[in-house]
Amino acid sequence: MRLKLTKNELRSWQYKLGQLEKYLPTLQLKKSLLQHEVNETVLAYDQKMIEFDELKQKIIEFAYLFSDLGGVSIKDIAHVERLDTRTENIAGVSIKVLNKLIFKELNYSMFNTHPIVDTVVFFIHKIKTIEIELELLLDKKKRLEYELREVSIRVNLFEKVLIPRAKENIKKIKVFLGDLELAFICQAKAAQKKKLKHAI
Repeated sequence: MRLKLTKNELRSWQYKLGQLEKYLPTLQLKKSLLQHEVNETVLAYDQKMIEFDELKQKIIEFAYLFSDLGGVSIKDIAHVERLDTRTENIAGVSIKVLNKLIFKELNYSMFNTHPIVDTVVFFIHKIKTIEIELELLLDKKKRLEYELREVSIRVNLFEKVLIPRAKENIKKIKVFLGDLELAFICQAKAAQKKKLKHAI
């Protein structure tokens, strides 16, 4: 679109520049917050993964006990009935957070079943919970990184394209209007000289 070299166009571009410069710090702050949240999520995931690996190692060590569960199925122990979650808003991004896992209710007699069953239930429920937490952390990271990319694109657009273009257009219009004003002054002076010459 061709730039109009008028006072109205100058005011329009000055207003646009003001809006862009007013909104840019908000975008930069959001970018910074998102970057911080992505870093925190990566750290939380790594720590949770260490916890998962340590627990998995313990389960492997006690795996020989799993064969004597008195008819209680590992599949039943690990069966998740539902996820109890809540949604949090982080820098404008909706993130699902785990409250707790609701496991299938197990019907076994505490007196007629080997005491190890309770320990097995604890370990399996714990590792299953960590698995879900890891999944949710990965989803959180993915959502935050997507939003970070989008905001970074907008920040770059503002800093590298929109603001410089607005400044350049303002400069062009000001130079043109300045030249025009100078030309009018020169014309007026020339006309006055001519007038004075004719008067003599």
